Amino acid sequence: LGLDLPVIQQFLNWFMAALQGDFGKSYITGEPVSAMILRALPVTVSLAIGGTLVCVLIGIPMALIAGANKRRFADYGVLTGSLLGISVPSFVLGIILVLVFAVWLKWLPSQGYVSFLDDPVKALRFLLLPSLSLGLMNAAIVARIGRASVIEVLGSDYIVTARASRVGRASFHLRHVLRNALIPIMTVVGLTFGSLLGGAVVTERVFNMQGIGTLVLDAVSRRDYPVILAAIFLIAVTYVLVNLVIDLLYVVVDPRVRFDD
Repeated sequence: LGLDLPVIQQFLNWFMAALQGDFGKSYITGEPVSAMILRALPVTVSLAIGGTLVCVLIGIPMALIAGANKRRFADYGVLTGSLLGISVPSFVLGIILVLVFAVWLKWLPSQGYVSFLDDPVKALRFLLLPSLSLGLMNAAIVARIGRASVIEVLGSDYIVTARASRVGRASFHLRHVLRNALIPIMTVVGLTFGSLLGGAVVTERVFNMQGIGTLVLDAVSRRDYPVILAAIFLIAVTYVLVNLVIDLLYVVVDPRVRFDD
C-alpha cells in the first residue's frame, strides 16, 4: 500500500494510477475497483438521464405557463405544485409511486434494473418510477427558477418588438421567450444531472438499483477505502465536466454571452 512512503508520495502514486484507470482492489472482495465501478455506472447513468429528462419535460413547460400567466390561476397552480414537489423528499415520493403503480395498479415493476442493451422496453418500465421520483422534485425547482426568468424576459424591451411582429403564439414563446430565459434553467439542469451522476443513494435503495450511490454506501459501511476513493474521484470529475459543458453551451443558447467580456 506504500504506507512506508510520505503522504504526498502516496497520493501522487495513487493519482497517477487513477489517471490510467487503476484504482486498486477492493479490501473486501479483492475485485478490481474499476470493474466494480464499470458495473455500477450504467445503472446510475440511466437513472441520471431519466431523472433529468423528467425534470426538463415537466419543469420547462410549467415555467413557461407560470411566467406567461403571472398572478393568474395557472401561475398559482404551478407555484403550489412546485412547493409540494420541493417539500416532499424523493424517497417518500418513490415509495408512494411504488404503492400506487406497482402494488395497487400493478402497471410497473417495483424494483430492479434491466439494461437497455438487453431489452429496451423492459428497461424503460424499470426506470420509469425511479426517474419520476427524482425528476419531479427537480422539475419543481426548474419551474420556480424558470418562472422568474420568464417573467424577467417578458418585461424586456425586445419582447415588445417581438409581439409587434405578430409571430405565432408558440413561436413567440419558444424562440423569443424561452431561449432568452434558458440560461438559469440550464444551470439548474446541469447541477441536477451532475448530482444524479453522483448517485441517488436513497432512491437506489428504494428501487433496489445497484448504482454508484449504493456502491459508495456499501463501501463506507464496510470501510472499503479503495472503492470510496475511486467513486468520489469519479463523481467529482463528472460533476465538473458536466457543468463545464453547460457553461460552454451558454454561448450556443445566447450569442450575447462572451467569455472574454
